[in-house]
Amino acid sequence: MKSIDIGIKEQDRKAIAEGLSRLLADTYTLYLKTHNFHWNVTGPMFQTLHLMFEQQYNELALAVDQVAERIRALGHPAPGTYAEYAKLSSIKETAGVPGAEKMIEELVAGQEAVVRTARSIFPVVEKANDEPTADLLTQRMQVHEKTAWMLRSLLEK
Repeated sequence: MKSIDIGIKEQDRKAIAEGLSRLLADTYTLYLKTHNFHWNVTGPMFQTLHLMFEQQYNELALAVDQVAERIRALGHPAPGTYAEYAKLSSIKETAGVPGAEKMIEELVAGQEAVVRTARSIFPVVEKANDEPTADLLTQRMQVHEKTAWMLRSLLEK
């Protein structure tokens, strides 16, 4: 393979790809959790949550592709197995089927975890002047912060 010369040193591209791999794992794990909750939610808020969770998992499905493609553009393989995601993700799977309110709480925590992971990558991205990754991270953080706020709003009494 031809060497990559995009103005970012190999060691920086590697560090950024490692951070993006954690972001990919978090995003995919949140996608799976959201899709699971979409299928299994019950109760008085069923219709609202069923549709909301569907919108969220569809958005996450597009996001995993963007993150994986950025990793590839930096010249590194994107993780793509459950085993890799389990090692890399800061989001834990949910056992059983929680009630609707607990689902919302877990999704808020997951959205916030993705934001923290994205934010943690910024120092190496800024140091390397990697504007495309910075732009991707900013977009992802905006989506997850807004989604967390919308989910938190459902929990207010």
